[in-house]
Order: sequence, then structure tokens, then C-alpha cells
Amino acid sequence: MWTDYHGKFHQTLKNRLLLPKSSKILIAVSGGQDSLCLGKLCLDLQLKWDWHLAIAHFNHGWILDEGLALHVEKIAKNWSLDFYLETAKQKITESEGEARKYRYEGLVEIATKYQFNYLITGHTLSDRGETFLYNLMRGAGMEGLSALNWTRKLNDNITLVRPLLNFTRGDTLAFCQQLQLPIWEDKYNKNKKFARNRIRLELIPYLKKEFNSQIEQHLSQTAEILRGDIAFLTEETEKLFDLAIHEDQKSLKRSILKEKPLSLQRRVIKVFLHQNLNRMPNFEQIEAVVNLIEAPHCSRTSTLSKDMFAQVEGNFIKIIRLKNNLS
Repeated sequence: MWTDYHGKFHQTLKNRLLLPKSSKILIAVSGGQDSLCLGKLCLDLQLKWDWHLAIAHFNHGWILDEGLALHVEKIAKNWSLDFYLETAKQKITESEGEARKYRYEGLVEIATKYQFNYLITGHTLSDRGETFLYNLMRGAGMEGLSALNWTRKLNDNITLVRPLLNFTRGDTLAFCQQLQLPIWEDKYNKNKKFARNRIRLELIPYLKKEFNSQIEQHLSQTAEILRGDIAFLTEETEKLFDLAIHEDQKSLKRSILKEKPLSLQRRVIKVFLHQNLNRMPNFEQIEAVVNLIEAPHCSRTSTLSKDMFAQVEGNFIKIIRLKNNLS
């Protein structure tokens, strides 16, 4: 049965070159409407693209998920696809971040073991809009707001692809209902202790009703625009960083940075601090060092960490370790 959704999916693959012909593709299936929609679309287009498909499922070991792995395995069997199951090796708390971390680790382990080139997930346009709002409220920069891109390299051999980013959650539900696919109702998706669930169940419906009925589409479009801007800024940042960094990797030339836009200054400082702190700097740390670009000689920041600060030495902003000063 060929639907408009099949045509849309097929055209997206052709336009974006997401999943080449003859690829080995591992489909992450949770049992919900989005991943079922993705799996069935791939199955129906398999012959057109000469793909080798298989289904993978990660079992978190949660009580409310009892029977879910067997449910997904049965779907794979009905579709005549290989099924791979990875079960959590340790107890996973019902936390969004921790669950996501272990789930991806498990899926990548399967993809690596069985030599799949692509791992694909059922993230939708709706997920992208929710992620935009979630990261906005946490104070994320452009990278955070443009999260959930179409593709991302997981390692040298495996690429993560999200082929449904132009489908809404309403689209995937309509598709599943039209083809009578057996959706597993995830009770955790209704638990409002999770921030993302509150965004999905309360905030997005409110914004649709009171402000913009197309809020999901418009947030996704904004994320797409930001992604293009980030690609350009990242390239320019790398060029500027290479010009400004001293060979000791502990100093930046202020004269190189002075005439550059604030956006590039911040990005170069962020790379510089990340390299020296061995962790991602926060906004306050970045701003403190940016202020040193025009500051007088010997100006310095407060400590960037317990034993480190940045100081102006002539034309340079230099990272100083307190233990070196005391020695």
C-alpha cells in the first residue's frame, strides 16, 4: 500500500542523500508510533533502494516496559527482518539523560558488532521543536538550539540518520493508523515529572492554541537555519583560532582578535578554554576572557578553575596555573 507518506519519505531520501543505495541500515525501534512509521517506510522502500535492513531494540529494564522487547521482536519477525536486542547491563534510573546515553551506547554496540553503516531513529519535526524549546530554557547557544540534525557521525564507521525530521508526530500517528501498525503505548511518555513530557503535553499545545498553530514547523525551520549558520561560523572560527593561538597552546594573540566580530571572538575563546580546561566552559568564563581582549596589561580573570586563571601579558591572553606561580 503506497501512501503520500511513502512518496514524501522517498523524495526526502533522494533530495538529501541520507541513505545511499545498498546500505546496511539498523533501524532503532522503540515500539512507539514514530519508530514503527520509520520501520514500515523503510521496509516498503527496501527494494527500490536495495537496502539491507534490520531492527534493533534497547531494553532499559524498566517495570512498565515488561513485554515491550518481545512486542518489537514479533514486529521484526512479521516483517522478515533480523532482530537484535541489547539489554541494559546495569540499573538505569528513569532519567531522560541517562536513558539516552545507555540506549545509544547499546545501539552502537549492535551496529558495530554486525557491521551496519547507518543507525536510523524515528525523531520527528515535533521532537526537533521540543528539543529547541528544552535547550532554549536551559540557556543553550546556537548548537543546542539546532540539535537533532538530519545526520551525525557516531564514529568512523557509523552515521546516525534521522530521516523523519520533516514528519510531525501527527503524521506518524496517521500513518500507523492507516496501515494498522501495532503501536506500543509508552506509559513513560505521559509522566510529567520529565521536562520533555511537560513540553510535549502542556507547553506545545498551549503555544499552538494561544500563539502559533504551526509552532513545531517554525521551530524546526529555525533550527535548520541555525545549522547552516553554525557550519559557516565553525569554519571561520577554526581559521581564526589557527591564526591567534601561540605555539605553546596556552596563549592567544589579542591583536588578531581585536577587530573581529564578537561572535567569532566568543567562539575562539570557547575553543581556547575548552582546550585548556579539558571541559566545556560556561558563558561567564567565556565572557570574562573576551573582556581581556581590550583590557590593560596584567588584567586577569577570577579563577577559571581551582588552579587556573587567564591574564593579559602584552599582546597575549595567557592561561596561568596557580601552582606554577607558587613554585
